[in-house]
Amino acid sequence: MNRADPGEPDNTKVFTLATDLDGTFIGGTRAERDELYDWIDAHRDAVELIFVTGRDLPFIAAACADAEMPWPDYVIGDVGTTIATCDAQRSRIVPDTVLEERIEALWGEGIAPISAALDAAPGLTPQDGPFRYRMSYHYDPNAFDPTIRTIIEGAGFDCLISDDRFLDVLPKGISKGPSLMRLLGRLGTDHAQVLVAGDTLNDLSLFETGLSGVAVGNAEPALMARIETFDNVHFADAHGAAGVLEAIHALGFHETAAKAAKTKKEMMA
Repeated sequence: MNRADPGEPDNTKVFTLATDLDGTFIGGTRAERDELYDWIDAHRDAVELIFVTGRDLPFIAAACADAEMPWPDYVIGDVGTTIATCDAQRSRIVPDTVLEERIEALWGEGIAPISAALDAAPGLTPQDGPFRYRMSYHYDPNAFDPTIRTIIEGAGFDCLISDDRFLDVLPKGISKGPSLMRLLGRLGTDHAQVLVAGDTLNDLSLFETGLSGVAVGNAEPALMARIETFDNVHFADAHGAAGVLEAIHALGFHETAAKAAKTKKEMMA
């Protein structure tokens, strides 16, 4: 099977972890991260790994190449504006131009029509990075002028503030959750086998999908306030990677993956 083609679902995968990175998958201590990553590696025949993050592809590829975290199967990057696939050798992450067509069309010429207003806006400093279909800023809530949000939304974009530190200008209707659902639809993934994980407001749309989710113990209070009544979310005590592993066990995904991995090994013996 060509793993670089997301049009070919891998029916051997019985559990899909779709996880944010900062504060979540790469949150916690080194020992806690290693425990989660080792569990994934031990069950990789049964586990599909999707990063759903604000990070860009070069950052992810570099971190994986340096063995800071395992290579994913797929990436929803740039706060949902990039959809990409890891190649069969797990050495490159390549954007899926078909799944990104709608995102590209919605972004159009980007923020050009409002760039002057954003450049002059108090409380916003452009982030460094090769942004494709979004623009991101460092955000100072004490200096920010709320009328800027009106300008952004009036120009046909979404304005997403998270962790009281970041502001993203995104194509209308595009964020982590909708892009993940597009990818899962292409793959034909059973929604019952998916766990989403996050810790800030830019993960809200993941929990709004209705998929099983985990808000890790260090989650942003503003996110917790928005999802406190969601019955699809496990509220972990543990932080970061340990919180993700806590939910994998609590929701029964550990047993599902272990059984599938054992069955496959027995069939190959």
